[in-house]
Amino acid sequence: MTALGRIGKGLRTFASDIAEGFFEITHNGFALVGLAVVFCVVSLAARPDWRETGEVQLRSWLQERHIAALGMQVELDAIDRATAADPQELPKQQAAVAYWLSKKYRVAPEPLSALVAEAYEIGEHAKLDPTLILAVMAVESGFNPFAQSSVGAQGLMQVMTGVHSDKYENFGGKLAAFDPVTNLRVGVKVLQECIQRAGSLQAGLKFYVGAAKRDDDGGYADKVMAEHARLKQVAAGRQVPLPQPPVIRTVAPLSPAPPAGDDKVAVMTLS
Repeated sequence: MTALGRIGKGLRTFASDIAEGFFEITHNGFALVGLAVVFCVVSLAARPDWRETGEVQLRSWLQERHIAALGMQVELDAIDRATAADPQELPKQQAAVAYWLSKKYRVAPEPLSALVAEAYEIGEHAKLDPTLILAVMAVESGFNPFAQSSVGAQGLMQVMTGVHSDKYENFGGKLAAFDPVTNLRVGVKVLQECIQRAGSLQAGLKFYVGAAKRDDDGGYADKVMAEHARLKQVAAGRQVPLPQPPVIRTVAPLSPAPPAGDDKVAVMTLS
């Protein structure tokens, strides 16, 4: 055998040894990985607390990566805290009321739809017209769930939280006054008690606004009843005109340096 042949044979033998060694190492490596997987599965099956800890750590790691990628905190269950509903899924009567209130008070129809649906449901149980409940909300807060008066009335129906703190205990405490649905439920309960105590709707509204001992309620009951009447017409399918927003009209533009003898000035009026 020539020298070149011996060199070629040696190279083939060397390559064969390397391939066989790599196979042995790989085979043994896969075997070790398999054993490790089997061990982990058996361990997790025997110790559920390890599995739960691992799942928590994995979720935490994935959430941190997600937050880093988005640049903000994420909560996939935040939708569960939102007070909103699709107005198209409401009964026709309720949807009409929600859209009308949305346009008049410039509030999104989705949260209003949730409040309208709740007013209709709780009104049935409390034996109160739901449009009356909505009228009280409209006059009291204009559907601002975070409204607060100078005397401490809070939320959609401007319930005196300090006076009726006992009613909020079943909802976790006084801060629930700023949860729209909770405030609605407590407010309806207070309104119901006021009407029963006064003996009539008009007198009950006077009690509700805190004017029971006064001759005049400042026109509060009339405002509520007027809005109640409009909402009943909307619910009945009638066209109820919305109040027109004020129009700002400029009579003459401002001039930084009017000519001598020209006394025209800019006047802005609301009509």
